[in-house]
Amino acid sequence: MAGSRFAARVMLGAAIGALALAQAHGQSGSQADDSGFAPVTDAEIQNPDPADWLSWRRTLDSWGYSPLDQINRDNVGALRMVWVRPLPSGHQEGTPLVHDGVMYFPGPADVIEAIDAKSGQLLWQYRRQLPEDIGDYLPVYDTNRNLAIYGNRIIGQGADNYLYALDARTGELVWETQIDEYDSGAKISSGPIIAEGLAITGRSCEPEGGPDACVIVAHDATTGEEVWRTSTIARGDDPNDASWGGLPLDDRRQVGSWMIASYDPELKLIYMGTSVTAPAPKISLAGNEHDYLYHNSTLALDVETGEIRWHYQHLVDQWDLDHPFPRLLVDAQQAPDPSQVSWINPDIDPAKTYRVLTGVPGKTGVIYTLDRETGEFLWARETIHQNVVGSIDGTTGRVTLNPETVPTAYGEMHTVCPSPAGGTNYPSPAYSPKTGLMYLTSNNTCSEMSALDPAENPGVYGMSSRQHIAPGAGDNVGVIHAVSASTGTTAWEFLTRPGMQSLMATGGGLLFAADAGGWFRAMDDRTGDVLWAMNLGSSVTGYPATYSVDGQQYVAVSTGIWLNDTFTPELTHGRQNTLFVFALPEAGIGHAGPYRAPVNTAGRLSTADPAQVASRTEGFARVAADGIYSAQQAAAGKAVYQRACAACHGVDFQPAPGSPTLKGGAFMANWRGRSVAELFTYTSSSMPVGMGGSLPDSDYLALTAYMLEINDFPAGEALEADEALLAAIGIQ
Repeated sequence: MAGSRFAARVMLGAAIGALALAQAHGQSGSQADDSGFAPVTDAEIQNPDPADWLSWRRTLDSWGYSPLDQINRDNVGALRMVWVRPLPSGHQEGTPLVHDGVMYFPGPADVIEAIDAKSGQLLWQYRRQLPEDIGDYLPVYDTNRNLAIYGNRIIGQGADNYLYALDARTGELVWETQIDEYDSGAKISSGPIIAEGLAITGRSCEPEGGPDACVIVAHDATTGEEVWRTSTIARGDDPNDASWGGLPLDDRRQVGSWMIASYDPELKLIYMGTSVTAPAPKISLAGNEHDYLYHNSTLALDVETGEIRWHYQHLVDQWDLDHPFPRLLVDAQQAPDPSQVSWINPDIDPAKTYRVLTGVPGKTGVIYTLDRETGEFLWARETIHQNVVGSIDGTTGRVTLNPETVPTAYGEMHTVCPSPAGGTNYPSPAYSPKTGLMYLTSNNTCSEMSALDPAENPGVYGMSSRQHIAPGAGDNVGVIHAVSASTGTTAWEFLTRPGMQSLMATGGGLLFAADAGGWFRAMDDRTGDVLWAMNLGSSVTGYPATYSVDGQQYVAVSTGIWLNDTFTPELTHGRQNTLFVFALPEAGIGHAGPYRAPVNTAGRLSTADPAQVASRTEGFARVAADGIYSAQQAAAGKAVYQRACAACHGVDFQPAPGSPTLKGGAFMANWRGRSVAELFTYTSSSMPVGMGGSLPDSDYLALTAYMLEINDFPAGEALEADEALLAAIGIQ
C-alpha cells in the first residue's frame, strides 16, 4: 500500500475529540469558535500568550525562552513530576506545542497526539501511514522534531515528503500537499514555522536526489498550496552559480536545510542555515579553491517570494560540519571584548543598537554575530576547542580554513576538531532577555579524518572518521557556555560527562538543561549553579517547553535515543521514548481532567442495539457473510497473530487482563454494524499494543481476514486494501 492515504486518516475519537477539546480549551487570544477552540493568528504566533508554546522555540526569534516565572530560583527545588506518557518507538526528538491547555506532540514517524496538558489524558491520535519501503531510501526517516499551529490546524511535515494539516479539535486530516516523491532523496526531520500565513520548511537531501531535492519551500498554511520554492544550491542564472567551479548540475548535492528557520516580522526575512555538500572533501568535487554556495551558509529569504536577500558562508566545509542550527535574533548594542572575541569588525559602533543574528549556527562551535538586515559580519569567537576555522577577516567576514585540516590527497590523515557529530548539533541553545546571555550547548569532540577516493565507493560523504573526546576536556563531553550577546564575554561554563542536549530559559531566572545521560537540570541563569536535577532514565533528546494551565506553570521534556552515545559507553541508561511533565506541589498530582467518553474509533457504536445496527448496515454494498477474504489471507493472518498478538490476546483467544477478546460474542458486540474498514483501521493503528503501525499493511490486512475467519465468517475472494471497498463492507 505504498503511497496509500487509507490508514493515514486514522484518528481516535474524532467525534468526541471536538467535545474534549472544547472542555479543555480556554478563551484566551483570538475569539473561540463554536467548539470552544481559539484559532491561532499570525499576531499570536509572533507575540504568543505566555501560557502557550506556539512554535518550535516558542517564539520565531528562536530564543527558547518563556516569560513564565511562577517556577523560579527560590522554589524550583520543590519541582516534582505530575504526569508521564509513553511515546511511540523510533528516533524521538519532539517538541511539545501547547495552546489553551492542550498539548500537541510530534512522535516518531508522524504519530501526532493531542493531550490534556494538565492531566496527560489523550484526546486524539493521528498515525500517518508511511510507505513500507521508506527506510530503503531515507536513513533515520522517522525523526519528527516539531509541529506548527495556525487557525484551527496542526501542521506537520511528513517523512513521506508531504506537508499536511490536521483539525486541532479532532485530529482529522484536512489537507495534504506533496512536496516531492519520498524516494527522491529529500529527507524530512523537522516541521514548519508559520510566518505571515505561510508554512516554511526545509529538508536534508540525500545525494540520489540531486540538486532538485535541496530546497526551502513555503506553503499557504490555510490551503496547503505551494507559494514558493528556493534552491539551496546556486545554479543557472543565480549569480553564485560559478562558485561550483563548473561542476555539472547533477553533481551538486546534499546542501540541506534540515533544521528550523527563524523569522523577523519587521524585516519580513526568513533565516535558515544549510549543510555540507556530498561528498564533503572538495578535492572530490571541483577543488579546494571554490565556495560551493550556498552550503554551510546563513540565508536571509524574503518571506513573500523566497528570494535570497543576502547570504553569509561560515566556512567551506570539508568534513560534514553542518551549519543548519538555530539563528538567535536579538536587538542589542555590540561592543565585543577583544580579550575573548577573536574576530571583530573594526567598524562596529558600540553606541548603536544592532538587529543581530547570533549564536552558534554550526558544528564548529564558533559564535557568529551578523547584522541581520544586511548580512554584514560583526564578530565571531570560539566556544569549544576547534581547529578548522583559521581566521576571519573582520572587515569582510571571509573565513579562512586552517590548512592543516584541508585535504589535498586521498588517504592522508587529519585531526579535525570538532568531529562531524559536533561541536554543536541539533540540541538547541537559549537566550534570556533578562540576563542578555546566550546559553549555548556543545560537546567536546574531535576526529581523525581522511578523504576517500570516490572510485572506491566511499559512502555519502566521501570520508572516514574516528571520533574521540577533544583534548583539554578531560572526561567531559558536554558543556554549556553562557555568553553575552553584546560583548561576547563568557559569564559562566558548565561541564558534564554526558553529551549536552537542548536548553530552555525562563522568566523565573532559570535555565533548564538536558543531557544524554538522562539528567534534566534547573540552573541559575546568572551563575550556572544547579538548583534542581532529576535523572529521567534515558537520554533527554526532546526540546523542553513550559506552559501554564489554570494558573499553574508546567515544564515538559522528553527522552529517547542519542545517536552519539559512543563517546560515553560506560553510562547506563535506557532508550525509552517518554514524555515527562513537572510542576510545583500546588499544581497537584493525579488530576484527571474533565470527564471524556472513552477514546474509540470514529463512529463506533457504544452498544449492539438492533435499531442502531440496522441504521448503520443498510447502506453497505456487501457484508462479511458474502465471503470477502481469501483462505490464504487468513492463513497468513494466523501466522502474524501467533507472532505479534497471541502474547496479549491469547493463543486460544483467552486474553490477558485488559486485552479485548477477539473471538465470539464480545468481539461481535464491539464490531457488529461497523465496516471492515473500521476494523482494519483500528487494528493497524493500535496493534501490537504501543506499536501500532509497526507492521506492514499486508500483515494488518491478513490479521483482519483472520479475525473474520475465527468469528465464523466464510472465506471467498481476496480482501483488497482499498479504502472505499473496505468501507462498503459491513460486519453483521
